[in-house]
Amino acid sequence: MTDYKGNCFCGAVEFTVSGEPAAMGYCHCQSCRHWSAGPVNAFSLWKPEAVKITKGADNIGVYNKTPMSLRKWCKTCGGHLFAEHPPLQLIDVFAAMLPGLKFQPAVHVNYQESVLSVKDGLPKMKDFPSEMGGSGVVLPE
Repeated sequence: MTDYKGNCFCGAVEFTVSGEPAAMGYCHCQSCRHWSAGPVNAFSLWKPEAVKITKGADNIGVYNKTPMSLRKWCKTCGGHLFAEHPPLQLIDVFAAMLPGLKFQPAVHVNYQESVLSVKDGLPKMKDFPSEMGGSGVVLPE
């Protein structure tokens, strides 16, 4: 089983993820863009049991704007770590947090909110796939 290591900006919080992600892609929603301070957020989704905090668990702050996402960050440096998505029973470990992971995106989600047009041949979901509670509508590239 493959383990990937990640840490916050200052290194006070460290974690591992084991196995392979359930999905990888890009999120264009306003919430992810605002949180990441970027035009798009690269995600990797993992089962909760795959994510283990190995250092600094007491140094993790939590913010939840909505019940969909519990955003986790380091209380020392403010560095983002991951976001728990309880309704989906998945954890989004931001792809940039896992330097050893070969990021292989398969989809763009919430593309209706996009501020950056991307032409990469991947499906552009209006919101989410239907199996994740979305419309399942694919927008034209």
